[in-house]
Order: sequence, then structure tokens, then C-alpha cells
Amino acid sequence: MRPKVYIETSIIGYLTARPSNDIRAAANQNATLEWWDIQRPKFDLLISEFVTAEASLGDSEAAQRRLMVIAEIPELEATEEVRVLGQTLISQGAIPQKAEIDAYHVAIAAVNGLEYLLTWNCTHIANAIMRPKIEAICRSCGYEPPIICTPQELMES
Repeated sequence: MRPKVYIETSIIGYLTARPSNDIRAAANQNATLEWWDIQRPKFDLLISEFVTAEASLGDSEAAQRRLMVIAEIPELEATEEVRVLGQTLISQGAIPQKAEIDAYHVAIAAVNGLEYLLTWNCTHIANAIMRPKIEAICRSCGYEPPIICTPQELMES
């Protein structure tokens, strides 16, 4: 059985964006494309309605590209357990209220027992300061947290 990976919206954004002139964004795009081409077949991918909703926003042409990429990826259901864990992550200070959807990305991956959460959101999710708080809260609520990482970190040889 292949490990399960929750694909957060920023991954889809970098995967489908036009090439960037910004050196950091271009590096993230390249790392994402490489992961998608080489590493993706080694994992079972999952998304949620939160990813679909975020992917639908913005420029209609760009949104269409994002939605096409995720069309065949199974979508996890946002249950009451997900809502409760997401709100707990916010109320206990692991993720700020203004990033509520990010709390739900973490919650849906944890509640469903996924091994990994793949993201480029290093402000609110893949953040070395926030990660221990996120993990502790998930565990205190009875869930094993996913390993939160970027495509550069999720490489099988």
C-alpha cells in the first residue's frame, strides 16, 4: 500500500502557474513539477472540498487549469470531526483565525489518518515554529498528525 498524501492548494497553484520571473517562486515551481512527475506515482493523493474551493478562485483560465489537475484526485469529506479539530487548532493558537482554511487542511489530513500533508504554505502550515503546536494539538485530540512538508522534503529514492 502506498503512503497517502494530502495535496494542499498551494501545490496545485505552483504546478499550474505560468513560469515565474521571481527566483524563489520559479524554484518552487520547478520542485513541484519534479515532484509531480517523479514522486507522485509513489503515493496515493487526496484533496478536500477546501482545495477544490480554493482552486476555483481567481482568474477563470488559471482556475480551470487547477481544477483539471485535481479532477481525478479523490476528495475527502469535511466532517464534524474535521470542523472541531480545525477550530481547536485555531482556538489553541496553532493557526491564526485569519488562516482558518489552513486549519481545516491540517484537520482533514489528521482526521483521515494521512501520512503526509504536502504544501508550500510555509507561513501557516509548513512552519518550524507552528508545526510542534499543530502536532501537539492533533495528538491531544486523539489524532496522529500528518508529516507536514514541501515537495523538496517528500522524496523517495
